[in-house]
Amino acid sequence: MDGVTSNYLVVEGIRTHYLTAGSGPLLVLLHSGEYGACAELSWERNLVALAQHYTVVAPDWLGFGLTDKVFDFGGARERRMHHMRRFLETLDISHAAFAGSSMGGGLLARAATGMHDFPDIDAMILSASGGLAPDNAARRRILDYDCTHENMREIVEVLFHDPRWAADASYIARRHAMSVVPGAWEATAAARFRSPAAPPRKQFGVPDSIRYEEIRCPVLVVAGANDKLREPGYAEQILARLPDGHLAVYDDCGHLPHIEQAAEFNRDVINFLNRALAPPAAVQHQ
Repeated sequence: MDGVTSNYLVVEGIRTHYLTAGSGPLLVLLHSGEYGACAELSWERNLVALAQHYTVVAPDWLGFGLTDKVFDFGGARERRMHHMRRFLETLDISHAAFAGSSMGGGLLARAATGMHDFPDIDAMILSASGGLAPDNAARRRILDYDCTHENMREIVEVLFHDPRWAADASYIARRHAMSVVPGAWEATAAARFRSPAAPPRKQFGVPDSIRYEEIRCPVLVVAGANDKLREPGYAEQILARLPDGHLAVYDDCGHLPHIEQAAEFNRDVINFLNRALAPPAAVQHQ
């Protein structure tokens, strides 16, 4: 990708990989959490376009991509967010606009309500995030991964609406390669391990616990109209609860709108952030 730099930073002993590009106001991109997910595969169709307007930082989450494969069985979500906060602090990022895809957006929305200690969020893009995540056949297809190319093709079939993505052997190979980086399967699968002594818990098919009413920054909710991993109408329900919410729903689009409808996503994000980050109008003196 032209103008995109791959970087490493050691954060509290954890080697952390991230991509940077562009100049201008800060925009941090937080990727999704499926097998093989990473910053490059998630944001490769957005980085160059967004970098024409912003300084873009796209890290690999703890346990994903080329970041060290660490998983905290006592508090996975909290450890992941702590690592991300410390990563941003190490880069001297005290505030920024943020965009999160799926898992990345859910964690970001929780941070915006104060559920995690995090830098100030100036504006936020939630892509295929939040709402009730149904425990359906599509969900089960992406959770049980055997590290084969064919199984990765099945995951891609769920993530995208257009069948051409799953028919692209080179794309499947790239996703598969990231899914078999040493420790990648273990770090992703670990979220579903449960001790026989632990109380029963259900991750999917339960109501969304995010307190959207408490999010005070401007929010752009982005959704695919054909998302197999979200309940129909979930984005409109989130929008109704946001004090300053905006919505973009793309037809012929699945769970990864920023990839499947990249041109529309890039356009809408730039327009949204241009408004959300614009300085207040000067006070007119009489």
